[in-house]
Amino acid sequence: MSVVSNITSALGLGKTKVRYAIVGLGDISQASMMPGVAHTGNSEITALVTDDPEKARELGKMYGVDATYRYDQFDELLGSGLIDAIYLATPNWRHAEFAIPALKAGIHVLSEKPLEISVEKAEAIRDAERASSAKLMVAYRLHFEPSTLDAIRRIRSGELGDLVAFTSCFTQKVDPDNHRVKNGVTAGPLFDMGPYPINATRYLFGAEPIEVVSAATTRHADSGFSDLDDTFAVTLRFPGDKLAQFTVSYYANNVDSLTISGTKGSIHMDPAYGFGDAMEQRVTIGDKKSHESFKPTDQFGGEMRYFSDCILEDRDPEPDAEEGIADLRVIEGVLESLKTGRSVTLPPSHRSRRISAEQEQTLSPIKVPKLVNAASPTG
Repeated sequence: MSVVSNITSALGLGKTKVRYAIVGLGDISQASMMPGVAHTGNSEITALVTDDPEKARELGKMYGVDATYRYDQFDELLGSGLIDAIYLATPNWRHAEFAIPALKAGIHVLSEKPLEISVEKAEAIRDAERASSAKLMVAYRLHFEPSTLDAIRRIRSGELGDLVAFTSCFTQKVDPDNHRVKNGVTAGPLFDMGPYPINATRYLFGAEPIEVVSAATTRHADSGFSDLDDTFAVTLRFPGDKLAQFTVSYYANNVDSLTISGTKGSIHMDPAYGFGDAMEQRVTIGDKKSHESFKPTDQFGGEMRYFSDCILEDRDPEPDAEEGIADLRVIEGVLESLKTGRSVTLPPSHRSRRISAEQEQTLSPIKVPKLVNAASPTG
């Protein structure tokens, strides 16, 4: 019997919650996902996976979870009967390591982005899902966020006219001691922050980029980063002569904004990618200007609630593996452009499904608890 069937058969007994193992207990798990699981109403934490015994002990006590496993005990967890799904928040390059065995075991996977560090590895995850009874969703939390969905609605309704350009600056000051600056490009700003503007260009334009026009990096001597390009600037071309430009950085002070411009108007969002604060929209249509502030929501709890609903109701989630592969296709094009110093034509790509307004989630914000060794690379 499949995991979906197991969960469904339990509904008659009043059990309507998907049981999750949290795999990787770093900052994003502790500060963002775990505190909101309880108020999803359809999800619960039943196991923790980490190589840090202090985290296992303290977080197990905090969330009432007795079942804790080391990474090398993951196969044991998959056969334990304790979980229906995993939330995967390990370093990017370890996603396939855990996603593929979970899917083969019929365990659903909610994976942080990027889906992996290459199209090849992401396609291996997709293939494992296709061969499995389990579902996979990539944790693009903004696909459920009200201000993002409102911007998409305005664009689709034609308020901005024909779209012309996208610009974005997304930067944060990262501590030189943080493990993300010690693991090369796959942990740096292109893979860590780049998926946000790349994904935004695709859902706002409603199309796939066809070319990396240019890409450049800088490495500031006084950043404290020993061997890392700390800032990336990229220009993409989309069908219909649309251009998108974005900058991501671990060195510049915090900036989090985007502007999408068309022949009739524009939308400026600041913050555009963050969470915890109100999401601000400034809209210009012709000469008319307006401003709207969207209440903050628990974006992480919202995406888990949506995914658990997909599991319980046997629906295919969006964003899926196809969405994760589409962004990695662009990242690989950026890396190729940096290597050759030339523009790169991207291989053809087609999305069979895009964001729906029905995905909106409005869970109330959560209080962030005290973190336990959150910056530790052991997860």
